[in-house]
Amino acid sequence: MEINKEVLSTVHHLIERCKDGAKGYKTAAQDVEDRDLKDLFMKYAVQRDSMITELQGELHKMGHTDDESSSLEGTVHRIWIDIKSAISSKDRKRILEECERGEDYAVKAFEEARAANLPGNLKQIVEQQYMDVKNAHDHIRALRDKARSEA
Repeated sequence: MEINKEVLSTVHHLIERCKDGAKGYKTAAQDVEDRDLKDLFMKYAVQRDSMITELQGELHKMGHTDDESSSLEGTVHRIWIDIKSAISSKDRKRILEECERGEDYAVKAFEEARAANLPGNLKQIVEQQYMDVKNAHDHIRALRDKARSEA
């Protein structure tokens, strides 16, 4: 199956965003003290790992692999970089703000992917993953709004 460079680039970009999210949520889950956030962050880390596996599986079906070293943005985990300082402040609102900021990037990546000309099965997967990411984003935002109102 001949897959164009736009499709490959789109899938690689989604994988990178999911890796960012998985790593960010794992970091947050390890270091946050609030039990409810710890559990939620682990749930989202596992979700992103599952999304990565599914996208990598689609790449494999197309005869390609996910080149771990191919990230255009490098291996530095930039999007979630401030999560450590937010956690060390023990400020629930700030932690949730940083998670939402990371989710903003993921939502944007999936919105761009939805606009791309993807083959049928891949388009369905991206649509479902977009909904999962959007729901996670909205949940984090709602928790952040609640934390703001309680502050």
